Amino acid sequence: MIRLTATRLGRIVALGAHCDDIAIGAGGTLLTLCAGRPGLQVDALVLSGGGTEREEEEHAALTAFCPGADLRLSVLKLPDGRLPAHWEQAKEALELLRARTDPDLILGPHPGDAHQDHRGLAELVPTAFRDHLTLGYEIVKWDGDLGRPAAYQPLRPEVAAEKVALLRRHYPSQLRRPWFDDEAFLGLARIRGIECGDRYAEAFHTRKLTLDLAGG
Repeated sequence: MIRLTATRLGRIVALGAHCDDIAIGAGGTLLTLCAGRPGLQVDALVLSGGGTEREEEEHAALTAFCPGADLRLSVLKLPDGRLPAHWEQAKEALELLRARTDPDLILGPHPGDAHQDHRGLAELVPTAFRDHLTLGYEIVKWDGDLGRPAAYQPLRPEVAAEKVALLRRHYPSQLRRPWFDDEAFLGLARIRGIECGDRYAEAFHTRKLTLDLAGG
């Protein structure tokens, strides 16, 4: 298994269509990044849930998932499940985010996600961030849309356990949902860990990756 490391990683962008998307898809990666890079700048944008209890959950959750980071979170009020009808507002939000940051890495949904909000956001990302490494996270759902990801971030067992505990603690509004439980989150992490030769991992899709193999 080939491992690439990021030696210069000072700013990242995390994107979600809904509150909890970022934490479910990339919570372990955020914990890993922030633990290794105190002061990391994290600009997070969530398109829906603003002004509700979901926004309060998201602020508390991402603060916990990004310990020691310079976290800047914006939660908008686009209606859940209606992103295609609010394309311009979503695109404008991404353009405004791009105007204030030049990230080294973007974490967001991937274009193969079956949920129209996730997929729509993934399709918008390269219209605002054209020259940036974007890793598309995955979220288990009834659609059965898990694919074959190309990139993996191994998670130490204690990090995988912390991710699950933080999800349960900070998103009480979602506990009734059949896919929101410890077994689902740890089970997927275990499978992705097997695929990359570790105990646990989060997996990502990427549609374009530029390599610099010159060294020096």
